[in-house]
Amino acid sequence: MGPSPAFLYTCNGLKKSCMAFLIFKSQPPYNTIPTISNLTSSNPEELARINDATVLTVFPTDKEVIVPVNCSCLTRDYYQAETKYVLGTYPTYFAVTNDTFQGLATCDALERANPYGELDLHPGMELHVPLRCACPTWHQTTNGTKYLLTYSVNWGDSISNIATRFNVEPGILIDANDFSTQTQTLFPFTTILIPLPSEPVSSMTIVANDPPNMSTPHVCSSKRCKSMRKLHIIVATLGGSMLVLCVILSVMFLLRKRSARFFKQDTEYKKTKRVSSEDIREEIAIIEHHSKVYRFEEIKAATEDFSSKNRIKGSVFRGVFGNGRGILAVKKMRGDASKEVNLLKKINHFNLIKLQGYCRNDGCLYLLYEYMENGSLREWLSKNRSTEHQSWAKRIQIAVDIANGLQYLHNFTEPCYVHKNINSGNILLNKDLRAKIANFALAEESDRKITSGCPTSHVVGSRGYMAPEYLEAAIVTTKMDVYAFGVVLLELITGKDSIITLQDGVMVMLPTIILNLIGKENEEEKVSLFIDPRLTGNCGKVPALQLLKLSLSCLTQEPEKRPNTAEVVSSLLKIQQMIWTKEYHPASITV
Repeated sequence: MGPSPAFLYTCNGLKKSCMAFLIFKSQPPYNTIPTISNLTSSNPEELARINDATVLTVFPTDKEVIVPVNCSCLTRDYYQAETKYVLGTYPTYFAVTNDTFQGLATCDALERANPYGELDLHPGMELHVPLRCACPTWHQTTNGTKYLLTYSVNWGDSISNIATRFNVEPGILIDANDFSTQTQTLFPFTTILIPLPSEPVSSMTIVANDPPNMSTPHVCSSKRCKSMRKLHIIVATLGGSMLVLCVILSVMFLLRKRSARFFKQDTEYKKTKRVSSEDIREEIAIIEHHSKVYRFEEIKAATEDFSSKNRIKGSVFRGVFGNGRGILAVKKMRGDASKEVNLLKKINHFNLIKLQGYCRNDGCLYLLYEYMENGSLREWLSKNRSTEHQSWAKRIQIAVDIANGLQYLHNFTEPCYVHKNINSGNILLNKDLRAKIANFALAEESDRKITSGCPTSHVVGSRGYMAPEYLEAAIVTTKMDVYAFGVVLLELITGKDSIITLQDGVMVMLPTIILNLIGKENEEEKVSLFIDPRLTGNCGKVPALQLLKLSLSCLTQEPEKRPNTAEVVSSLLKIQQMIWTKEYHPASITV
């Protein structure tokens, strides 16, 4: 969950209106006192004074500017500072909130403040824009807080470095934002509240950095490495032009459908009905396995009344059922799970977890899955297991299983789906160490190349696995699953977590460490130091290096340069053959 839940801005302060502050990062044309003042409806004299600037000052790009605003909740349930904005080319609510106002406004608030739907927006239209702000609560006031500053999170920010910059105790920052711990993950384009005992000063501001490698690992070379800024501009433009998007999707669909057809070469078959991959996909997708409806009493008996000794993890329990049904995993669902259930009833593949049944009782839904004896991949890699199970053959088979499951989701369901939450905790292993993908709560149709309108929450998923284009602009495509698979593949090779905590407490992404070794002198020798020492067999360094390079190709920053799942499966099978036959020919592997 992001660090800016709506309740932090509810009208619960000691005063109904107050002076508050925002941090805005200068971007042309909003890089002077007059233009920023006009954009945010702030007092230009106060804006200049607090930033030690004049009306002639031109701020560097991405320079943080302190913006004083009148924050009020006299007629609403939420605090806000009101301003207006005239829409330019390619208008969308998402572009206004994320591109122009940098997360200082939200899509939900913008839609509530204006009587226009997403498709009704056009250039030249004036929007009311509520900016996020708040007044100190009674508790904060008694503890010396006089002002609250709304801060838009930068790449690489943490609670500790923000607290240091603004001279605030981390505990006070945690309380003000209802964080759980000091290690709470902060996502870019979300906001947090910073309690201040006095007005902020310009010395607290910085020139914000571009996304660092640690946050968005990618394969970097002089030809392939492009800035996130360019990507974001392209994304925003595409997101704004609904017409262009529809045309592009239509053309892509027609090309894909056309290229998938199987033609008979002989002229006598030209008039026969053409068989396409679309037809095949629909046939596969309609093979629904029928889920059994269980009685709640059966589930209680099978789990021994949800005994702690039968708890697998969280709200998942092990249940022993009679009549030959054996052991099943029982998961108590919270909230509406109909979307996930409907998807699970459609999908039918060995490498995707199978829904065996369900039960509704007292407003709760219980889902029954096939039982996976070896738990999650993350647990399996973390445990000290005997070396007989820690072989290259086992690891590569797990990778092939995951890729096959994703390929089915991406290409052979109707509609096709993006999982959106691939990580080693959502990969389960059965008694034979065959992998199955689980947890489809976040799955979306893959035809939605860009999330329509405004996402209800900015990003959802697992830290360390989210693709840069999703973090940056909430773009949902199958390539975000490929990116996450790249991280999982690194975990299989190294046996390490996706995020490693160093001795000094600094957290580093696993891909960042490996990236620093690839392409350098003695790379094979250096990379071999990171291969899981528990791995057995005469795999050799060459296949391991090819696996690493495949992983890093999946982690390429530009999504269009990542391989698709069919290409990933093909590469993995070639590497698997190398391991089996011990014929190490790197030239035979193409990624």
